Amino acid sequence: MGEIEGIYTIWLREMKRFLRYRSRIVTSIVTPLLWLIIFGTGLGVSIRFGGTPGGYRAFIYPGIIGQTILFTGVFSGVSVIIDKQYGFLKEILVAPISRPSIVIGKALGISTASMIQTAILLLLSFLVGVIMTPVCFIVTMILSLIISMGFGGLGLLIAAFTDSTEGFNLIMSLIVLPIFLLSGALFPIIGLPGWLQGAVYMNPLTYGVDALRYTILHRSVFPLGISMIPITVFALAMIFAASLIFNIKEQTLA
Repeated sequence: MGEIEGIYTIWLREMKRFLRYRSRIVTSIVTPLLWLIIFGTGLGVSIRFGGTPGGYRAFIYPGIIGQTILFTGVFSGVSVIIDKQYGFLKEILVAPISRPSIVIGKALGISTASMIQTAILLLLSFLVGVIMTPVCFIVTMILSLIISMGFGGLGLLIAAFTDSTEGFNLIMSLIVLPIFLLSGALFPIIGLPGWLQGAVYMNPLTYGVDALRYTILHRSVFPLGISMIPITVFALAMIFAASLIFNIKEQTLA
């Protein structure tokens, strides 16, 4: 019971932190909408994308949701660095709660924030001509939880090795942008050059975007069940790795 209570307490703190900064919530919604409206409309007109009903904006819609989950998940790892600087992390580490529970609590808080943003974007699906059904909404939210757990764990893993927000932001930029660009969020992944297709297939977000595209648009490269395997394995691996590093670096973090 102590572990569950500890996870809940950490989750609740992450949620209060997220909801306290309303500007962050607004920005996290406005930015994807700008991608959809400006980038989607401009490039969609230029390339005359006809592979998906609704055009290019509908095609990138699941990819922009994936982008939001990715950015929120990884960037939220900065909370660990802030906790280090203010000494709160030391209080957590001396509490009678295991390292995996600490990571799970934080990752669940990050995932809940991502799911809130995903829900808002799904409710705005009419802007890109996508019909959102209750089943589609529920399945997409489940996918959002799994994907965000993975990238939330990645953000926590990066933060465990970093002592400053500047260093974290630098590493995040070097990692996040390639992950997003190589995920198939902005272009089809079929027919790419061999070297590029290999990089795309090694990217866990590729399968997350493909699963979202299957659920929302009923079009995908892989069956939903196949896409679920790598994103679930990635989520478990990141949570395990972050827990392990937190345990190894306990003396440094404390």
